[in-house]
Amino acid sequence: MKSADPVKVSFPSKNHQAQGYLVTPEGAGSFPAVVAIQEWWGIVPHMFDVARRFAEAGYICLIPDLYEGHTAEEPNEARKLAMALDRKKATAEISAAMQFLRESNNVNPKQIGLVGWCMGAALSLSTSALDDQVGATVCFYGRPLEASDTANISAPILGLYGELDAGIPVSMVQDFEKELTVNKVEHQIHIYPDAHHAFFNDSRPEAFHPKVSEDAWQRTLAWFAKHLN
Repeated sequence: MKSADPVKVSFPSKNHQAQGYLVTPEGAGSFPAVVAIQEWWGIVPHMFDVARRFAEAGYICLIPDLYEGHTAEEPNEARKLAMALDRKKATAEISAAMQFLRESNNVNPKQIGLVGWCMGAALSLSTSALDDQVGATVCFYGRPLEASDTANISAPILGLYGELDAGIPVSMVQDFEKELTVNKVEHQIHIYPDAHHAFFNDSRPEAFHPKVSEDAWQRTLAWFAKHLN
């Protein structure tokens, strides 16, 4: 299935208009939908590529612009943008993006998925703990929540991590999985033995792992196919 070019959209969030980019499969009809949440780089070309991949798989994909147009190329720049981000405002905008999709005539079913990478994955987990309308969540190497926040999650969680991730140790992921089990949250946690952080980002050759990336992508599509109904 082909996809249209990204279209800039705005949608209400609290007391302001949030911005984002929408990619839709070509052709008439209604489609399932996901909100894709940026890494700390912002909405860089890689994010548009991912959104197109979702559209080619039959999903409407909305990327909320949490940095309001700012992007980074170097880690120090990205760190500054991430540290300056208002997390409460960001999670509110993510929930507002889901609501925008629910109200769209070409979105069906109305269960909306969340997927994020790194910072965006952590925000997807936070939103899942705050918003009980999340249909399903996929977390690519996002920092796990504290136990008290994990207890508030109701959405099914797919967690995809690299064993060689220097910032998120395996023990932290395992503790998160235990908390999901204790709180009876449907979940799958997969730790790839030979993968580093950012294994999915093909614009970062130092970390990208093609085989792991493809496996994670297929798991993501299967998770959403199962739960967005």
